[in-house]
Amino acid sequence: MAKLGKRTRAAREAFAGKENLSVEDAVALVKSSASAKFDETIEIAVNLGVDPRHADQMVRGVVGLPNGTGKTMRVAVFARGPKADEAKAAGADIIGAEDLMETVQSGTIEFDRCIATPDMMPIVGRLGKVLGPRNLMPNPKVGTVTMDVAQAVKDAKGGQVQFKVEKAGVVHAGVGKASFDNAKLVENVRAFVGAVARAKPAGAKGTYMKKIALSSTMGPGVSIDVADASGE
Repeated sequence: MAKLGKRTRAAREAFAGKENLSVEDAVALVKSSASAKFDETIEIAVNLGVDPRHADQMVRGVVGLPNGTGKTMRVAVFARGPKADEAKAAGADIIGAEDLMETVQSGTIEFDRCIATPDMMPIVGRLGKVLGPRNLMPNPKVGTVTMDVAQAVKDAKGGQVQFKVEKAGVVHAGVGKASFDNAKLVENVRAFVGAVARAKPAGAKGTYMKKIALSSTMGPGVSIDVADASGE
């Protein structure tokens, strides 16, 4: 069995016996253990009582975190003409049409968010098998298929987070950086949990939010009291 490093051992000892904490206590604990040489991402995972194989139990949505994510978002926009110009003016990193489709098909994906005008969807639709598994496929439900590309680019750059439930019924996202103030991380956690709560599908039965866990990139996780996080 591999020998644990000092930092890992200390972190596990700090977390031992602690569970179902308030959001404030969980943030403080996770932040205190984030001792890597880089600014670790604070990550949240929410276990949901849904089966996403059924369309009426799919959970997806978008939320603007009040304090941003701390991550620089690279945004690609499928658009032509004036809409391409609007995207460029708003700060989009990559803009194109058929040329961008070919780039993505070749395996080069140098962006974290993909936006498209509605007329571009016949082109973007060919990329479903590439973009879909990466949760990058533009979708009108989360505002990434839109004529207002400028606003969509600004939202993405400003800390907007998309979420989509995975096969195991888990939704996860980065909600900030270890360098953030505790209060800002708490606000972001509550905003994310609130958005997931509002996205509860009609087909969900029984307990919707089963467990919420918070961790840093390199640290262990701690469970958060669901009622406290969701304001129940």
